[in-house]
Amino acid sequence: MRTLCASTLIAEFFVIGFAGLVAMKGDLSQATVWTVCGIAMLLSVLLCGMLSRPGAVQIGWALQIGLIASGFVVPTMFFLGAVFAGLWWCSVHYGRKIDEAKARWAAQGEAQA
Repeated sequence: MRTLCASTLIAEFFVIGFAGLVAMKGDLSQATVWTVCGIAMLLSVLLCGMLSRPGAVQIGWALQIGLIASGFVVPTMFFLGAVFAGLWWCSVHYGRKIDEAKARWAAQGEAQA
């Protein structure tokens, strides 16, 4: 699960940065835009290392909600936020299935040895 989720979070890092560049053309000050984007970008990178800890997936969901909500500033982010929320769901869901399959495979290998 960690690999899939981390890949999604790193892609989000770049999307948040590009959205910040687009948001600078709006009514918000540069300081506001980059403070919010910087916190979101930092959170996405920090979450990559925290994925094995309790609550990290829930924080990831909060980040997804924030991405969707950023559509009020950059309308394209409604779509991109929804896409990344879907990717986050797939990463968590299928990542857990992969982890379970790896555990079963390892248990079968130990049983045969």
